[in-house]
Amino acid sequence: MTVHPSKYRGKEVIILGLARSGQAVAKLFHEAGAQVVVNDRKPREESPEAASLEALGIRVICGGHPDNLVKASTALLIKNPGIPYHAEPVRQAMTLGVPVVTEVEVAYELSEVPIIGITGSNGKTTTTSWIGHVLRKAGLSPVVAGNIGTPLCEAVISDEAKKAGWLVVELSSFQLKGTSAFRPRIACVLNLYETHLDYHGTMEDYGGSKAKLIVNMEETDCAVLNADDSFCRLLAGKTRARKLLFSSRQSLEQGVYVQKDEEDGPVIVHRHPSGAVERIVPVSALGIPGSHNVENALAATAVCLAAGVDVATIAEGLSDFRGVEHRTEVVAEKDKILFINDSKATNPTATGKGLDAFDRPVVLIAGGLDRGSDYMELLPYFAGKVKGVVALGETRYKIKRVAEKAGLRQIKIVDTGKEDAPGALQQAVAEAYRMASEGDIVLLSPACASWDMFPSYEERGRIFKEAVHTL
Repeated sequence: MTVHPSKYRGKEVIILGLARSGQAVAKLFHEAGAQVVVNDRKPREESPEAASLEALGIRVICGGHPDNLVKASTALLIKNPGIPYHAEPVRQAMTLGVPVVTEVEVAYELSEVPIIGITGSNGKTTTTSWIGHVLRKAGLSPVVAGNIGTPLCEAVISDEAKKAGWLVVELSSFQLKGTSAFRPRIACVLNLYETHLDYHGTMEDYGGSKAKLIVNMEETDCAVLNADDSFCRLLAGKTRARKLLFSSRQSLEQGVYVQKDEEDGPVIVHRHPSGAVERIVPVSALGIPGSHNVENALAATAVCLAAGVDVATIAEGLSDFRGVEHRTEVVAEKDKILFINDSKATNPTATGKGLDAFDRPVVLIAGGLDRGSDYMELLPYFAGKVKGVVALGETRYKIKRVAEKAGLRQIKIVDTGKEDAPGALQQAVAEAYRMASEGDIVLLSPACASWDMFPSYEERGRIFKEAVHTL
């Protein structure tokens, strides 16, 4: 099955969701002559994007999903990745045999640029950005897109894509689940942890969606996989692609790993198939701190080696990269208290990795959308370097219970919810500031998605930064 827009002239194509990716793909199919219908549950007054699509002649239905939206004559349904498969229009389409895809599949059909795809439960955004940074240094003019910001359908038809050497794409399990033919030339799978089960239902479905990144790859492609992750080791047997492994815990017979050096301490190296070991850069020289960022740097190194970048350029790019917004981002220092924005940490594992990056006492601001976790994974951190916790959002009392079990005495609950989300986060920042002492860190690392209070983790991080600057 092809989902190239040119194949749908005169046919009905339904776009489910008015987000930026939905708008982009709707325009593509409209320009190709398809009969496009865009549908979103939000009321019309909350959907300003509808007017610009209607001005082009595209039909837009807001305020709910009509019972007869999907028909046997519908040729294709393209859904926003975040819309679950149990949503009624998606169920209707699957019952009627109408293909259901995400815009990633469409973008793949359109792209004339080789794709590097990156997925994993944690580290996707940092690794994707780091790869783009190194490739730019190498003069390869990459376009960085996907789950990181720019919809893939926008990216593949942009003027920048016409000059690009690579399309570097962050991909979520939500996006990958709606693909069938998608094939990157280089794929990178970082890890798999229990998360998003409210969407996928089971770990099998979650892992199977991630695996779609590599199943169509050929012998000429390269799969970069984490040798320390059991899921990634399992994936190695499911692809025909050449494997390039990375590890932060073990020496590899072939691949990228950390080796001890008497002078410089741990050093990232690459062992060639011949057995020759090539030194790349000391871990101490990496541009961003933390053991999780060592893993991200190893992955970025392996991908860039697979893309043909020389070692000197990789070393420079690993050293002068300064991270991404909302991921252990330094916001300010007030009264010798450092404020860090880690709003991108949307599960407990990510928060644990963020806490691992610091060797100073931490006052943690955490909590958000309740996806069923008990957050006991955070107990060792709460019993160690965390000196105080401010909890908010749907999970605030779960976070509080873990903090109490760890024996913490400084625990504050912010009960204000979605009705005043900015005010709640401002209150949390003020409470954390009062708990902290000179030399401490106040860290926003929620361990939860933002959607109970904020439309995105970016908005949550932005409001946190505003609250810090107005203390």
